[in-house]
Amino acid sequence: MSEYVILDQLTKRFGTLVAVDGISLRVDRGEVLGFIGPNGAGKSTTMKMATGFLIPDSGTVSICGVSMTAHAKDAKRRIGYLPEGAPAYGDMTPTGFLHFISEVRGFSGAERRHRIELAVERAELSGVMSQRIETLSKGFKRRVGLAQAILHEPEVLILDEPTDGLDPNQKFHVRSLIGDMAADTAIIISTHILEEVEAVCTRAVLIDRGRVVFDGSPPALQARDPRHNSMLVRVALSGADEAERLIGALGSVRSVERAADANGMVTLTAVPSDHRAIATEVAEAIARSSIRVEEVTIKPGRLDDVFRDLTTSDTGAGHA
Repeated sequence: MSEYVILDQLTKRFGTLVAVDGISLRVDRGEVLGFIGPNGAGKSTTMKMATGFLIPDSGTVSICGVSMTAHAKDAKRRIGYLPEGAPAYGDMTPTGFLHFISEVRGFSGAERRHRIELAVERAELSGVMSQRIETLSKGFKRRVGLAQAILHEPEVLILDEPTDGLDPNQKFHVRSLIGDMAADTAIIISTHILEEVEAVCTRAVLIDRGRVVFDGSPPALQARDPRHNSMLVRVALSGADEAERLIGALGSVRSVERAADANGMVTLTAVPSDHRAIATEVAEAIARSSIRVEEVTIKPGRLDDVFRDLTTSDTGAGHA
């Protein structure tokens, strides 16, 4: 079976609030899915239903072919879960906590020692194993939570804000760990940090007001930016008018935006008319002139601009 996670028409209400409104997802082995959306969009609620922590009002969850409703214990056995906030027993040390988790998971003896050692190594916790968890920094608490999630080498790994509180070096390590585990695991990362999606995810699902508004690859999401494939050309002020005229005359260019800087240079931004790649045409137009070009940059598009557009439009919600 390649579809390790199947969420079918999940709905969850809290009073009159519809937190999740008919979300359906299928996640294959080898996929790293970035589950993104603004605060309050329903990300954490969906993850809690996927892990069996919350019971949906309607819809079903299947983990590796096992129904979360009919066989919850068997389904949960296949999941590693790092919830939001990484809750743990503060008066325990990481050593005690991971031994407790391994016992709950049914491991003992040499296998228990091996799994704990491997999880500690992967999460880089060796320096804090004897400290009380309540005394650890936010980043180390997060890594203790990650260690318990991967202790049993799950088939499905669900991480809610996995790099929250981590410094850049720790983020890099966690992302590398996710990449190493991805081949044999279905991984869902719930996050509002868009750089996380670009860095580690093979697929992006954007939700707003409890509904899916985009499902595709991170580059495809990036391509939704109206300035996708724009070309920035930096020239001297003396050649700016001519460069603007030449670029603006190209049929593939919708508009040319102009901005001057303090060094007597002008940056021209050529915005394509249909998201097409225009670098060759712009470069050839400039090359036929005597204009001196200081810098050329191609802009693939900004995920945060697309995110803002898809999650603030009244007409955008519900249209994947």
